Amino acid sequence: MTEVLSQDEIDQLLSAISSGEVEAPETQAMPAQRNIKIYDFKRPDKFSKDQIRTVQIMHETFARLTTTSLSAQLRSLVHVHVASVDQLTYEEFIRSIPNPTTLAVINMDPLKGSAILEIDPSVTFSIIDRLFGGKGEETKLSRDLTDIEASVMENIIVRVLGNMREAWSTVIDLRPRLGQIETNPQFAQIVPPTEMVVLVTLETKVGDVDGLMNFCIPYLTIEPIISKLTAQYWYSSVRRGGTTENLNIIRERLESVSVKVVAEIGGIMVRVRDVMQLKKGDLVRIESVHLNDPLSLKIENRSKFLCRPGMVGNKMSVQIVKKLEETRLEELTGEGEETT
Repeated sequence: MTEVLSQDEIDQLLSAISSGEVEAPETQAMPAQRNIKIYDFKRPDKFSKDQIRTVQIMHETFARLTTTSLSAQLRSLVHVHVASVDQLTYEEFIRSIPNPTTLAVINMDPLKGSAILEIDPSVTFSIIDRLFGGKGEETKLSRDLTDIEASVMENIIVRVLGNMREAWSTVIDLRPRLGQIETNPQFAQIVPPTEMVVLVTLETKVGDVDGLMNFCIPYLTIEPIISKLTAQYWYSSVRRGGTTENLNIIRERLESVSVKVVAEIGGIMVRVRDVMQLKKGDLVRIESVHLNDPLSLKIENRSKFLCRPGMVGNKMSVQIVKKLEETRLEELTGEGEETT
């Protein structure tokens, strides 16, 4: 039982401490609490929170693009959005998906290795029913795909991969290609069971049918660009309008665009009545045209160059002599006049 001190005893004790006759007891410091985090060496965390967040942002773009493309192709209301982004072992992913299901093995060029796009059977059969002319109603089918059904799903997956390339364009010029389609998860062993993967779960709704799409990316595949999976890099790429890879893609696509090039000898203003009266053998005189005058070379109906006609072998051709913009500038300044 604790002894209670009287007021006189308290006063004597305080005066003794003040005079130094009695030392005050030292206050024991409370031990600092340490935050201990359990670390499982069998399941190491290889993706930081910032990297996980960047992957989620990229695939939110992918989900929006997929929503638009599938809605147009199926002619039905489709909604896709990112439900979660987690890291787990490949074995845990394989155990979490049904059997049979639709497993697309994706070649992640130029990255080494493969990824897996898994589509829930309810979504798969709803898409197939919709493309075959049905209403896309929910079914409880649990079987492998037929050859025709697999071919139909290949077309759907190829279109989805095009959206994936665009969503990843701010980080890398990804060229995903469909390798093969499996229905048994045990036959899709792309990495060892203990290898860490990042799993993007997409909630998918086709009409009234709900299901999941899972995109599984092994760490070994994504490791070469892991330093780019940061919010700072992603947003800086968006601000500058894309990376060098994006510019190369645009340049390659522009090089294959066909444009109409016409060398115009001259022109004249005529009335519609005169045009309607033209017949074979009539002559139309073009204003102010001389044999030595350069012709106007038009690209898509816009004058861009001055050129001269000629022959290359047995084919008619023109030789560009000057840009039209330069000619206009010389005409305005009165310099560089050329006698033809």
